[in-house]
Amino acid sequence: MEKLIDRITINPEVCHGKPTVRGLRYPVESLLELLASGMTNEEILSDYPDLENNDLLAVLEYASKLIQVKGIYKVA
Repeated sequence: MEKLIDRITINPEVCHGKPTVRGLRYPVESLLELLASGMTNEEILSDYPDLENNDLLAVLEYASKLIQVKGIYKVA
């Protein structure tokens, strides 16, 4: 069974090496911005037909893994 996080790929030849969904030119960052703007999964999937619902779930899982840190320190 495929893990959702495996849908996130990093390739220096695609989107300047930013994390994308399944090697497509959909950066995780852009999809997170759409979700944060209030767009629903259905609206995003309607606008981007090559995406699947599991891609959006993978984006959220990837973001949650990035935020799991031991501590946050203020930089001067």
